[in-house]
Amino acid sequence: MAARGHVQDPNDRRLRPIYDYLDNGNNKMAIQQADKLLKKHKDLHCAKVLKAIGLQRTGKQDEAFMLAQEVATLEPTDDNSLQALTILYREMHRPELVTKLYEAAVRKVPSSEEYHSHLFMAYARVGEYKKMQQAGMALYKIVPKNPYYFWSVMSLVMQAISAQDEKLSQTMFLPLAERMVEKMVKEEKIEAEAEVQLYFMILERLGKYVEALEVVRGPLGEKLTSELQSRENKCMVLYRRLEHWPECNALSRKLLLKNPDDWQFYMSYFDSLFHLIDLAWTPPAEGEHCVEGDVQSSVAQAISFVEERLAVEDGKESRPLRGPYLARLELIRRLRGRGCPEELQLGEPLELMFQYFVKFGEKPCCITDLKIFLDLLTPDQHVQFINRLTEAVPLTVSEEDGVALPGDTRALQRHLCVAQLSRSLGLQHALDPAGKLDLIRQLKVHYRHGLQFGKSCLKTELQFSDMYCLMAAHVYIDLWRETGDEGMLWQCLGLLEEGLAHSPSNAQFKLLLILLFCRLGAFEPVVDLYSSLDAKHVQHDTIGYLLTRYAESLGHFAAASQSCNFSLRFFHSNQKDTSEYIIQAYKYGAFEKIPEFIAFRNRLNRSLHFAQVRTERMLLDLFMEADISSSLEDNVKSMGLCPEEDDIPWADMRDNRDLTVLTSWDPKDRQLSEEHRRQSLEEESAWLKVRSLTLRLIGSLALLGHSPAPRNSEKTAENGVAVKPDTLRPLLAQLDTALHNAAQFTEKGIQYPLLGPPSTRLVPALASGSCQCQATAFQLAAHLQELDATGLEDASEVQMQIENSFKSLTAQLQEMFNKCKGDLLEVNDSQCKTQPSLLENLVFFVETVCVVLWVSSYCGNVLRPLKSSLQKKKKKKKETNTATPAVFSGYQEYTGSLQTLITQVVDHIKGLEASLIALKLGDLSLEGRALSEEEGTFVKSAMEKVQSSYLRSMQELGELLRKRADTMRSLKI
Repeated sequence: MAARGHVQDPNDRRLRPIYDYLDNGNNKMAIQQADKLLKKHKDLHCAKVLKAIGLQRTGKQDEAFMLAQEVATLEPTDDNSLQALTILYREMHRPELVTKLYEAAVRKVPSSEEYHSHLFMAYARVGEYKKMQQAGMALYKIVPKNPYYFWSVMSLVMQAISAQDEKLSQTMFLPLAERMVEKMVKEEKIEAEAEVQLYFMILERLGKYVEALEVVRGPLGEKLTSELQSRENKCMVLYRRLEHWPECNALSRKLLLKNPDDWQFYMSYFDSLFHLIDLAWTPPAEGEHCVEGDVQSSVAQAISFVEERLAVEDGKESRPLRGPYLARLELIRRLRGRGCPEELQLGEPLELMFQYFVKFGEKPCCITDLKIFLDLLTPDQHVQFINRLTEAVPLTVSEEDGVALPGDTRALQRHLCVAQLSRSLGLQHALDPAGKLDLIRQLKVHYRHGLQFGKSCLKTELQFSDMYCLMAAHVYIDLWRETGDEGMLWQCLGLLEEGLAHSPSNAQFKLLLILLFCRLGAFEPVVDLYSSLDAKHVQHDTIGYLLTRYAESLGHFAAASQSCNFSLRFFHSNQKDTSEYIIQAYKYGAFEKIPEFIAFRNRLNRSLHFAQVRTERMLLDLFMEADISSSLEDNVKSMGLCPEEDDIPWADMRDNRDLTVLTSWDPKDRQLSEEHRRQSLEEESAWLKVRSLTLRLIGSLALLGHSPAPRNSEKTAENGVAVKPDTLRPLLAQLDTALHNAAQFTEKGIQYPLLGPPSTRLVPALASGSCQCQATAFQLAAHLQELDATGLEDASEVQMQIENSFKSLTAQLQEMFNKCKGDLLEVNDSQCKTQPSLLENLVFFVETVCVVLWVSSYCGNVLRPLKSSLQKKKKKKKETNTATPAVFSGYQEYTGSLQTLITQVVDHIKGLEASLIALKLGDLSLEGRALSEEEGTFVKSAMEKVQSSYLRSMQELGELLRKRADTMRSLKI
C-alpha cells in the first residue's frame, strides 16, 4: 500500500490500521475501520478511497467505483489519496482514470516534479505517446534533468513505432527525435550510456547506418560499457547491414583471436570471407586493408586461420575449447557446399568427428555439437562411424545380462552420446522388431545400471542415465506405430512411470507421459503431470497447448475449465505486467527494451493459443452452465459476448507454440518440417474459425431468445422502434464456408510426427457429424426466425423446411450416437485395448445436444405464442374443422424423439461406467511380455490411471447429459 514511513501527520496515524487490514487481506475490517473514521472525519478523502479498495476486493465493484468517483471529482492533491486511487484504478483495470487524476493534480500544483513524473508514468501505462512527449518536456522545463528530456525523445520514438503510416515515422517522428538528441550532443550534455543507446536506436531505425557507426566508433561509443563487447557487437551488426565485408571479416578475426570459442564470430568470419571471395575483393597496394585491420579473403587464409586456432588448443595443457574444432567442421561443410576441393586439406569428416568425440565425448553437449554435422557423413559411413565411437568407450561386459556397461559417469556419458548419434543416423529405426526389442532390453539394463551413480542426487536433480530410459520409450513408440501392438505403448508408459519414480523432476518424462496419456484418451493423470512441470510465465503460451488441446475433448469439463482459466490468467495479467515493465524501463533508462516489451505484449495479444483458450473457455462455460444454473441469455450477457464482432486478429495471428519441446533424436526425414508447421497453423486456424463461429451463433441465438423478431419488420421500423440486425444468417453463411474449407483441408490426410504438434479436433468433429448437425440446428433457428417474422398464414414453405429440419436433426443425432457405441477399454488375457475415439465422439454428441436443446428451446418460444393465438382465433370463430399446422405436432414428435435418444445415451454411459468398474486390471497377466514384477507393477499402474480417467469422463458426461435431459422435459408448447 502507500508508503507510510515515520508517522508525523495525524491523518497518517489514523489511516494506518486501515492500511494494515488491507495489507493482511482483512477487507471487511478495513471497510468497518474506514466507516468509523469517516463518521469522525468526513473530509478524510483517503479513508473513503481505502474503503473503496476494500469494497472492490470483496466484489462490490459498482459501490467502490461510485465512492472513488466522489473523491476523484474533488481533484485531490494529497499524496495518500492519489496513491490509493491509483491502486484502486489499477485493480479495476481502469488505468486511463489515473491519467485524469494526475492531470488535475498537475493543474493545481504545476511546479511539482513528483506529480509531473506520475502523470508521465500514467500516460505510459495507457500508451499515450504524444501526451508522454509533452509531459516529458514539461517536466524537463521544471527540473532540467537529462532523463526527463530523453523520456520525451523516447516517446517520439514510440510514436514512430506505433504509427500506422511508415512514411510519417521516417519523415517526422524519428527525424525530430534525432534533432533533439543532436542538440544535446552539440551542447555536450550526453551523460549516460542509455542516452547513447537511444541515439543509436534512432539512427538505426532511420537507416542511417554510417552515422550510427560513427557514433559507436566515436567518443560517445566509449559510454557503451554495460555489455561485454557492446561496441564491437554493434559495429558487427552495422558492417553486415552496410555489407562492409572487409571490416566485418577483420573485426571477426580480431575478436576470435581474443575469444576463440565465440561461435557467432566464426559465423561472421565465414560469411564475410565467402562474400569477399564472391566479390573477388583484393587488398589495397598500400596502407591498412580497412579500419579494423588486416582482412583475409581467400580459402587458403581461412584454412590457415582455423588450423592456427586448433594448434593453440592442441598445445594447451588446460581444458581445450570446442569452438575451433567445430569451426573446422563448419568450414568443411561450407567448402563442400561450394564444391571447393580445398576441403580435403582440412581432413576426413568421419575422422575429425571421431577425434572430437575422443576429446569432448563425456560432455552432454557433445551430441548436439556433432548432430549438426552428421550430414557430412555418407550413408555407407554411418555404421563405421558408430562402431569407431563405440570402440572408444571404456565398457565392461556384465556376466548377468551380457551387456557391456560403463564403470563411471564419464564412460556412461560417452556411451549415451554414441546411442543418441546412432538414433540420429537412423540406425535404430532400421532394425527389425526383434532387433528393436533387444535394443530396448539393452537400454533398460544401461538405465538401471546407471542409477547407482545418482544415489546421492536430490529429488530436483536428474539421474545420469535418464536419457537411456527416454530413448527406450522412443523405441517402444516406434514398435507401437509399426506393429499396431498397443502392448508396446503400455510398456512404454510403465517404463516412463518407473523413470519418474527415480527422477521426479524430469520434464521430458512428464511431457512424453502427457502426450501418450492424451493419445489414449486419459486426461486425469495429465493434470497432475502438467501441474508438476510448474510452467512459468510465457510457458503458458508456448506449451499450454499440450494441456488445453485435450482437456475438453476427453470429457473432463471441470479440469478443462481450470486449465483454460490457468492460461487466461497469464494472458490477462500480461497487459498490466507489461505496463509495469515499460515504466521501470523509463525509470532506469533501458530505452532499447521498451520496443521489445511492446512487441512482446502484441505477440501475446495476437497469440493463437490465447484466441483458442478464450473461445473454448466460453463454449465450455455455456455447455456446462447455460439453461442449467442460469439462462443462455444471462450467460452470454455475463461473458460480454457480442456476436456481431469478430475480435480474433486473423491477419496478425501468431503461432507461439513450442513444437520442439519434446526431445527427439530422429533423423531429419522423420523430424518436424517447416511444411508441417505451416499445415498445423492452417489446421488450428480452420478449427478455431469453426469454434469461434459456433460461439457467435450461440450468442445470436441468445439474442433471438431475448427479443424475438417482430411480426412485421417494416411497421415496426415505421413506428420508430429500432430493429436489431439479423446476425444469425450472415454467421450461418460464414460457418458453411468455414466447414467447406475445413473439409477440403481434412481430405489432405496430413500426419504430423508423434513428437510434433497434436492434430486438432477438426477431423474427428467432421467424421462424427457434430459440425454438420450443429449447422443444421442453427439453420432450423433461422427458419423459425423467418416463421416468427411472417406468421403462420404466409409461411407454408418455411413450415415444411422446419419439419424437415426436425427429422434431419433426429436422424443426425442418432447417427452420431451410433458412432459412440463400443467399449472404451477391453481386456483379453495379456492384451489391454483402448478406443479413445469413442470417448471423443461422446463428447461431440454431448456438445451437439447442448446446441440442439438451445435451438429447441428457441423453437418452443416461437411456436408457443403462435399456437396460443391460433387457438384463440379458433375459439372466436368457433371453427373445429380447421386443421392444426403440422409444425406443432412435428415439434412434439421431435422433442419426444430427442428425449428418448438422450435417455438411451445416458443408459449407454451408465453401461460403460459399470463395465469400467467391473474391469480388474490387477488380475491382468503380463507373462507374455517378458516383464519383471516391478515393471509389471508400473504398467498396471498406468493402466489403472487410464481406467480411472475414463471413469471420470463417463461420470462427467453422464451428469451433464442427465441435466440436459431434465431441460428437455420442460420443452412443451
